[in-house]
Amino acid sequence: MLGEKYSLCYAEMKDIDSWIKMVDIVKDNFPGLETDEKMHGYKQTVIKNIKRKTALCVKYESNIAGVMMFSYNSKCLSFMAVHPNHRRKGIASAMIEKMLSLFTDNADITVITFRADDMKGIAPRLLYKKYGFEEDELVTEFDYPLQKFILHRK
Repeated sequence: MLGEKYSLCYAEMKDIDSWIKMVDIVKDNFPGLETDEKMHGYKQTVIKNIKRKTALCVKYESNIAGVMMFSYNSKCLSFMAVHPNHRRKGIASAMIEKMLSLFTDNADITVITFRADDMKGIAPRLLYKKYGFEEDELVTEFDYPLQKFILHRK
């Protein structure tokens, strides 16, 4: 349950600068986003997702506190981040619940996250497991060891 100063909505084009500013703070936690050059390509991805209505954000007053992108075609949660000052306030849970409500009840949904032995993976792995995601195959993306999780929905 989000606090009264928080609001969950589809991201809009006017949110791009605030979105990128927030993600720039946490980009070191995301393999493949470490450089400004990569962030430029990421911004184009955000724009595509905004236009497709597959980009959600949580705002605290008028600032972006959390962001998520997902894909109906790939049936996956493709990116989620919460500003460090706004963690442990239900933001990630609210975005996951909203995303799940947008998929059909029988759609299996995947997410790629950190492996069990990676310190960066402690919080996200617990969160995904809370929603019923199960560990699946080990993968490597951007030369970084990761793991796929899958939510089997029936």
